[in-house]
Amino acid sequence: MIEGIIWAVIAGITLGLYALPEKFTKNFDFENTWGMMFFINMFIVPAVTGFLLINGFSDILKAIPGNVLSKMIISGVLWGVGVMMWGKAINHIGVSLGFSIFIGTVILIGSLLPFLVDALPASNKFIAILIGIAVVLVGVIANGKAGMKRQKDEGQDPSGKGSMGAGISIAIVGGLLATAFSFANAVGRPVIHEQSLAAGNPEWVTAVGVMFIIYVSGGIFVVPYFIINLSTKKLWPKFATSAFGTNLALTSVMAVLNFAASAFFAFAAFKLGAAGNTVGYAIFNTLSVAVAILSGLITKEWSHASRKAKTLLYLGLACMIIGVVVIAVGNSFK
Repeated sequence: MIEGIIWAVIAGITLGLYALPEKFTKNFDFENTWGMMFFINMFIVPAVTGFLLINGFSDILKAIPGNVLSKMIISGVLWGVGVMMWGKAINHIGVSLGFSIFIGTVILIGSLLPFLVDALPASNKFIAILIGIAVVLVGVIANGKAGMKRQKDEGQDPSGKGSMGAGISIAIVGGLLATAFSFANAVGRPVIHEQSLAAGNPEWVTAVGVMFIIYVSGGIFVVPYFIINLSTKKLWPKFATSAFGTNLALTSVMAVLNFAASAFFAFAAFKLGAAGNTVGYAIFNTLSVAVAILSGLITKEWSHASRKAKTLLYLGLACMIIGVVVIAVGNSFK
């Protein structure tokens, strides 16, 4: 149990830091930065780690039953659409708020999705989890209000292009779709774990195999989406910038951190056992929000925000943390 919590914490810190390098890219539009990041993240990193780290990787993939694989692929595509929208939300409203709204939505829905696979828990446990999720929802609402207040403080028009309202809406819809990640992990992990151990792999390797399917499936939608947008907006020449090498390094760091965070979580969920896809998921995502908010404050995203806006932001984060504690305690009930 303790080992699982530690890995969930590590995963949360890693995910909270993954988008930070995006702030330092130069001469790239949104489509250039995130298109390159997602290509590396969803195709190159999963393939390299899968074939380098997993013994008999091809045979393990072939042994996955068709019904399980199809569920994972469909869920992976939905997750891919969600994380693409997450990138757009971050571009609209910044790292701290983009993480808060997106991840808050993910926690609300994603903590419940595994019950569709594993069945409902005892009533007292389920009620406690629902109460915790409701507290998280209060946090999400507070963060949304913080963002709207910050935009007003900065003198921006909430109805204009790239508005806070649009960014928050994108983050919420993206979060709803991205919860398919939790379902894909819950469905696919048992089969892949069994096949992986049979091939002589250590336990932690299973997480890499699960992430390979989810990420490549997500890339089926995300990468073509960015290719089309780069072509439509005539942004391919921007890759010829003198800052390309630096931008490639930064997006590669983003890609590795994002994939590693997901793999760390998958291993944490395994170590936490029955609590993995609920408690572990909530710990993982909430901590990522805390780290993202801290990085957003450090990089002065909120330097022009009023005290009220910052208070709402802190209140939202506090509610999310309290909600996760309630979920964790409720999950310990017999």
